[in-house]
Amino acid sequence: MEALSGEVREINRALRALPDGASAVVADPRGRHNLAVGLDAAVRITLDGPAGYYTGGLGKRADLTVNGPVGWGVGENLMSGRVHVKGDASQSAAASAHGGLVVVDGDASLRAAISLKGGTLAVGGSVGAYCGFMAQAGTVLIGGDAGDGLGDSLYEAVIYVAGSIAGLGTDARIEDLTDADVQAVRDLAKTCGFDHIDPENVTKVASARTLYHFSTQHHASY
Repeated sequence: MEALSGEVREINRALRALPDGASAVVADPRGRHNLAVGLDAAVRITLDGPAGYYTGGLGKRADLTVNGPVGWGVGENLMSGRVHVKGDASQSAAASAHGGLVVVDGDASLRAAISLKGGTLAVGGSVGAYCGFMAQAGTVLIGGDAGDGLGDSLYEAVIYVAGSIAGLGTDARIEDLTDADVQAVRDLAKTCGFDHIDPENVTKVASARTLYHFSTQHHASY
């Protein structure tokens, strides 16, 4: 396993040069921003400490672990692979993720999974307001409570909440769980190591689909 240090550009250059199957550790990330971005290989990377904004963004195929909290936008625009945060995440975790899995063991702040486009976000703890805002596709699993405005302007993404919900956003609604939902939650919770989640007792939030089309009936005529 390779140990890396230096400035952010040097570290990222070395990480992107790793071949499939390689592994590396950044021993002292020191909360710096933009670490491990743009990876495109089947590699295993560990950031052994807190990381800053946009950690693991724009990634493909890589398996990234952060041993600590992260700042804004962890896993932003993730395409595939996995980002595992062993701590809390600040705002906009997994923003616009097209694929892959972002796991946050702790809590996530505002606008988690904003504009999600097919990826998966799993949070072991609670999330702040407007989780899933304008999420277009994908899955969100919340092991704790959800803040206000959950699923505001939701499209085809689905949100599962194990705890309480402070309030639903516009066009979000609670739906009955199906057998497929229960199995999906069970599989995802097992993958993430979230033993505290009971798949049969989560709340499913999906789109009411009333915002899909512009309606002239709600606007004045000119």
